[in-house]
Amino acid sequence: MSEHYYELIIKPKQHYDTFLDLLGTLTNNAIEEADGSIIARSEDDLCDVEFGINEFAKALNVQCETVLTKKENIDWIKQYQESVKSIEIGKFFIRPSWDESKDDKINIIIDPALSFGSGHHETTSSCIEAISEYVKKDDTVLDVGTGSGILAIAASKLGCKVDICDTDEVCINDTKSNYELNNTKFENSWIGSANNAKEKYDVVIANIVADVLVFIASDLKKCLNNDGILVISGILDKHIDKVLRKFQDLEQLKLIHKNEWVTVVFKK
Repeated sequence: MSEHYYELIIKPKQHYDTFLDLLGTLTNNAIEEADGSIIARSEDDLCDVEFGINEFAKALNVQCETVLTKKENIDWIKQYQESVKSIEIGKFFIRPSWDESKDDKINIIIDPALSFGSGHHETTSSCIEAISEYVKKDDTVLDVGTGSGILAIAASKLGCKVDICDTDEVCINDTKSNYELNNTKFENSWIGSANNAKEKYDVVIANIVADVLVFIASDLKKCLNNDGILVISGILDKHIDKVLRKFQDLEQLKLIHKNEWVTVVFKK
């Protein structure tokens, strides 16, 4: 073990999830989320990663504070593991592999790494609540923008036939390993979005961002069977009206509002 390691703290004023996803593509090391900050640690110098984050912020015209420090190398992996807490949501108990299981819940093991989605973020937990309430055994499910695969795994654990897609190949690879960790499987996967789907589904889930949801709204609806359920999330409350307008031809079943984030459940 090296005597020192590098810690990079990133505090974006906007587009938090986008910066989180970007950091995942720039480093293979563990990523921690804490109070609006994203933290990466590595024994390798992270100056190139910091440069990439700052250039990306400039391109987006988004204010983003970064702090890179060199620290004495303690057991930060253990510290990171201790910072990742298990969480109970609906029918599910989401935990890292180093925590004990809970017998009265459906256990999902997620070791946070490259991709977003450990169950703690408001959008993820709201989607899992919706899955607990509206998804049933033998449903066909498409998870659009699967990320860590946590939502797809939840549907699989309920006995659903699940397909996944994501525009990021890293996410698809992470999802495969997370499925293996949970002794579950998906049916089909592809790099891309809902427009590449070859069939219709009983349930479509898309936890992305508002602008993308608006852009792919017609593709999401085309993927749905009649009477199908659509769960969309990743929506800041200030953008909810423009998103709802794109889905006004569907029946709104539920709107889940957590802090500044909104998840909506529709029926076709």
